[in-house]
Parts: sequence; C-alpha cells; structure tokens
Amino acid sequence: MDLRSLRYFIAVVEAGSLSRAAGSLYIAQPALTAQIKKLESELGAQLLERSHAGVSPTQAGVQLYQDARRLLSDATAMRERIQRLPQGPEGSVTIAVPFLLSSLLMGPLLARLKETHPRIRVFVLDDLSLMVKKAMVERRADIGILVDTPQAEGLVCRPFARESMYFCGHDADGTVRALLQRPSACATPTRPDIDFAVAAAQPLVLQSRRFSIRQQVEDAAALRGTALNIVHEHDSARVIRSLYACGAGFTFTPACAMGDTPAMASDWLVARVVNPEMARAYTVATAPERDRDPGADGVMQAVLQALAAVAQRLADTGRWDAEITGPGAAP
Repeated sequence: MDLRSLRYFIAVVEAGSLSRAAGSLYIAQPALTAQIKKLESELGAQLLERSHAGVSPTQAGVQLYQDARRLLSDATAMRERIQRLPQGPEGSVTIAVPFLLSSLLMGPLLARLKETHPRIRVFVLDDLSLMVKKAMVERRADIGILVDTPQAEGLVCRPFARESMYFCGHDADGTVRALLQRPSACATPTRPDIDFAVAAAQPLVLQSRRFSIRQQVEDAAALRGTALNIVHEHDSARVIRSLYACGAGFTFTPACAMGDTPAMASDWLVARVVNPEMARAYTVATAPERDRDPGADGVMQAVLQALAAVAQRLADTGRWDAEITGPGAAP
C-alpha cells in the first residue's frame, strides 16, 4: 500500500465510478481497477460495491476513505514543512579562538549562524593564543583566529581585526587619573590616553612572559627603556582579573575584554596606551584548499562571512573598539 494507491481509491469513491475516476486521473480503467484490487488484497477486505450505476464504498471502504484523507493531508503538510526549511550548506566546523576574544565574539556568531544557517554545526575551542595556533597546525580546528600572527607556515592567513590596548584598574585616590592625557583624534572620545612610561610605573598585575599580552608589554618597555613595576605575576587570567578587580594593581587589557572589567565603579580607570601605541592584531587562519574536504567549502564560506559580519556589527555599534580589516569590512 502506498500513497498513490490511496489517492486512486479516494478518486474512485468521490467520482462514484471507475471510468470517471480513470478519466480524471489520466490512466486506463483496467490499470485503475488493478490498483483497487491490489489494495483490497493487501488489506484483506472488500472496499467497493459494484453495480450497474457505478461503485460505492463498503463499511471498510468508508473507513479507509476517511483514514486515507487524513493520511494524505498529513503527508502534504509534512512536505510543505520540509520545503519551508531554510536551504543552504550543511556540515560541521570547528573554530579555535583566544580566550579573551571568545566571550565577545562567539555568542553573537553562534546565534547568527543558528538563525541563518541552522544546518551548520559549530564547535568552539577557546584557549591561549599559542594553543589556538597549535590547534590549527595540527588540523584540530578548521578556522582559527590568531593573535599578532600575520602569516603561519602551512596555513592561509587573512587580516581580520585590529584593536587598541588599554590600561585599567582601580584608582582610589585619583593619582593616576591626574597623569592622563586628553584623547587623541583616533581614540575613543570618552577614554583618555596614558603614556606607556606612566603606566609602567604603576603597580602592575600581569601574566607570565609566555602570554602574548605580557610579551607585548615587555616589547614596549624595551622600546622605551622603561622598567615594569610588577607586583603580581600569575598565569591564570582569572587570577589576574580577580587581582585588578579588587584593587591590587593595574593591568593591560585588549578592547575585546573590556566587557569583563568592573567599569561601573566610580574609581575605575580606563585609558588607551600611547607612546608607543599598543595594539593587538587578529588574523583568520584556515587550512590550504588542498587540505580541505571539497564538500566543506560552502560551510566554511558561510561561517567566515558570518564571522566578518558579526565583527563589523560589534564595531559599528561600539561594543568592540576595533577596526575590522578583513573581507567584508566596512569601507
């Protein structure tokens, strides 16, 4: 028994005649008669009473007619629901992203993809910047956002974004605030500048030298010939955050992590670092085309386009103080 046989049976009952039903269905009457007999054989019941006036359903035929109408209606509705589903690429993508950028970027990205490409499944590896690069080199991730790495051997790298570094912490007595400079023309208007030498002299809480932010601070200090006044050094980003949040010292923070700072406190200080200006550049890395599954190109492109669009929107709305430099960036 199939849907076509049920449609034939419904047409015969509604026409009251095999010949009229055959005409409306555009099939030969013997073929239609054979289909009805096959249906009766499969169900083990007589479905039609035949007379010189035509055909009429038996009790079993009436029951089948009612059930078949519902079944065909359900089948039509199911087909329409399937056809209304968004079409597009389907597959899985793993994205490796640095810890600090993850909390800002991944939520909006995953929400957007869920809405626009529900058939794409995204897995996220958030880790230290060095581990992000390692995951890409080892092919454990399909897309990676690298920090201050314009090129990487064995990977295709494209510019993605550039953000300023900020100096922040609790300034209970206003001593540091008095040393701030008026913001430069390219800076966020509500945030002043701080000379790196002034920032370096304050009590600092920093991660160890194996972390990219610490390396950048060390490079700036070497460039200026300035010593760093480090009072706490820990590898854990959570410990560092807890220290500067409780007033134990100041730290250097990229713009993407500003949402994790207690900005509502009245004595909370945030200033853009200058002389030298400290910035953090991001690169989107993928495996070379030859190393990718050809069937995954559509999925990869959809995710990369969504990533660029989400980053641009975050920048345009002021949620991310960054310049989006990759494909799709605003002119």
